[in-house]
Amino acid sequence: METLLEIQNLSVSFDTPMGEVQAVQDVSLSLKAGEVLALVGESGCGKSVLCRSVMKLLPKTARLKSGRILLGGADITGYRERDMQRLRGKWFSMVLQDPMSALNPTIPIGKQIAEAVSVHNKKLPSGEVRRRAVELMDLVGIKQPEERYFLYPHHFSGGMRQRAVLAVALASGPRILFADEPTTSLDVTVQAQILDLLQEVQEKLGMAALLVSHDLSVVARIADRVAVMYAGKIVETGTAEEIFYDPRHPYTWALLRALPAFAKRGEPLFALPGTPPSLLSPPPGDAFACRNEYALAIDYEEAPPMFRITDTHFAASWLLDPRAPKILPPAGGEPLHV
Repeated sequence: METLLEIQNLSVSFDTPMGEVQAVQDVSLSLKAGEVLALVGESGCGKSVLCRSVMKLLPKTARLKSGRILLGGADITGYRERDMQRLRGKWFSMVLQDPMSALNPTIPIGKQIAEAVSVHNKKLPSGEVRRRAVELMDLVGIKQPEERYFLYPHHFSGGMRQRAVLAVALASGPRILFADEPTTSLDVTVQAQILDLLQEVQEKLGMAALLVSHDLSVVARIADRVAVMYAGKIVETGTAEEIFYDPRHPYTWALLRALPAFAKRGEPLFALPGTPPSLLSPPPGDAFACRNEYALAIDYEEAPPMFRITDTHFAASWLLDPRAPKILPPAGGEPLHV
């Protein structure tokens, strides 16, 4: 498959009155045509910053310190706003987690979708713009789109508003869709509907999608590959099967143990102790060491490299070093080394 997006050793910081916040540190990722890559981790680990770095939608206090961003093989790292405006919509679009903040409450839903269509198709006649907007409403599962075209956001439920936001994002026919926690504000039943819709649309249109989430149960539903992020770094990456059935990083173990599905009757849900480190002054060594019950002495001194497990599975944990002791994952299974 064609590689649409490649991020190479990207580091992004924010200049604040308190100092430099190292939000993204030496991240490398790739996204192929037609696949869904999930980026998971706790809030504040840098997931959204990474996506906005690609789209160049960061505030003026942000600084791209190092690395490259390749889009369709072209290096867009140094692109200015004028150059990026030509790429946004044509190459990528974004679905935000709060549909109410993404929609204008004073403009009918249909007209907002039509506006997104006309922005990227300036020569399209008004009648054709409206027809396309109605088609998009139907595509994302808004029933009776002709009748609902003139309804305002407050007439829609949370799930229906998220469908409308997805229609706006699809209006330009992007090749890459960034979905930034698109189901966070929805109940469980509606979450499943939106995820199924996202997968259906992605497959139908042949797009690639980068799904940002802190919920592994959401990721398991549609992801082809998963990248686990902690304190601005990618700590494990692999296919969905590898991450869920053969996780190798202690942080991934903790995220999986926190799922209600793995809780035992009569016992409290697992909660990862402690809090993520401050990105104003990241600790030496492995940033997860202070919360890692399996941490080795070297974890507090030196950051681990990415160890290769298979051709598609990598993890940054000193437990994968041949000299490290053999540790069983908390839920049992095969040892980390054989």
